[in-house]
Amino acid sequence: MSRIENLVDRLNAPDKKDRLSALSELCRLFDNGEIKRPDTADDVNNHIHTTYSFSPYSPTKAVWMAYNAGLKTAGIMDHDSVGGVDEFTEAGKTVGIMTTIGVECRVKMHNTPLAGKRINNPDQKSIAYIALHGIPHQYVGQVRDFFTPYTAARIERGRRMTERINDLMADFDISLDFDDDILPLSMAHDSGSVTERHILFALSRKIIERFGKGEAVLNFLEKDLIIPISSKVRSWLSDKGNTMYDYDLLGALKSDLVEKIYIDADTECPDVKEVLALSREIGAISAYAYLGDVSQSVTGDKKTQTFEDGYLDLLFETLKTLGFNAVTYMPSRNTKKQLRAVRNLCDQYGLFQISGEDINSPRQSFICLAQRDPEFAHLQDAALALIGHEIAATNNVLEGMFSERTIKRIPDLSNRIKHFKSLASIRK
Repeated sequence: MSRIENLVDRLNAPDKKDRLSALSELCRLFDNGEIKRPDTADDVNNHIHTTYSFSPYSPTKAVWMAYNAGLKTAGIMDHDSVGGVDEFTEAGKTVGIMTTIGVECRVKMHNTPLAGKRINNPDQKSIAYIALHGIPHQYVGQVRDFFTPYTAARIERGRRMTERINDLMADFDISLDFDDDILPLSMAHDSGSVTERHILFALSRKIIERFGKGEAVLNFLEKDLIIPISSKVRSWLSDKGNTMYDYDLLGALKSDLVEKIYIDADTECPDVKEVLALSREIGAISAYAYLGDVSQSVTGDKKTQTFEDGYLDLLFETLKTLGFNAVTYMPSRNTKKQLRAVRNLCDQYGLFQISGEDINSPRQSFICLAQRDPEFAHLQDAALALIGHEIAATNNVLEGMFSERTIKRIPDLSNRIKHFKSLASIRK
């Protein structure tokens, strides 16, 4: 292994100081001309998962990947956790890329007009994914404390789902131990969350250990577990030399096995109004995560299914009534028709639009090519405005994009976006 390869490998080291030290050494190689700095375009991504939820990348490695992809801005977005935000921000300063921090969570919509509907969650009705973007840095501890009981409840539910997997796999000589096989894959010891993906990733490794790779695994999935495999996923799982095999197997399992072992999330999901109240208190930007009807999943981990498109008017009326600031969406996930409908409704209801590709697999690109369409140029401005907001609100929460003071001073959202875009910079 070369010196550079060793340093890149250390970006995922167990110790945060070691990860950041390796990044500093790599940057010195940039400065010395031993590594060529990547070309930077106008691409942005505000939804990058790290090992603090589920990802192949530590916060430091995620920044390295974003920087080398040529991203202009990068945003961390972990499930129920802000454990990696300090590291992500420091890594961004080290390489010289603008960053923003946030958190994603599931919330109960039981006491809203969306109760009983499949919203943007493939696994459970009345539960929705939302995000808090641009968290002012002085409130990271408060956000961490807010989610601590929910991550603990999520772990306990994970234990019960692991028991269901073991019952399902009993005839195939496959068994998981939550503490030995699943927890070590997570950053639970440092306020990270444990998700269904951790459980299924551990199962993927057990299946590979039991059957190897290739046709034996495909036969197990299709004949024993009765999981349909698309041609794309089949080609990945047929290739024994596939370096992403365990992640591709995870995607196949997530698409169709989850429903067989899923236990409804309850105590680990706060009410939507609680999270929105937290967001207002700390000056973050609350965003609903639009999913839209799915016909073909980018990473093969979602099956064809209908979500919000059948009741978009009701959805946006509810979001506005609840007090959401924004809607976040991924141009690579949806059709132009879907995205235009969402954009029009955002404009109609005065909701800020944010983009982001939810990076949690090595097969995903940090660059969203669909977003390079001139039709989505406003999403680049939004990312810069988001960073400007975070800087301003960190200095003084009353100066954030959606504070009463700011709205009174700059009532028009488009003018507010221009103002906060002008504040964007790399934190020193």
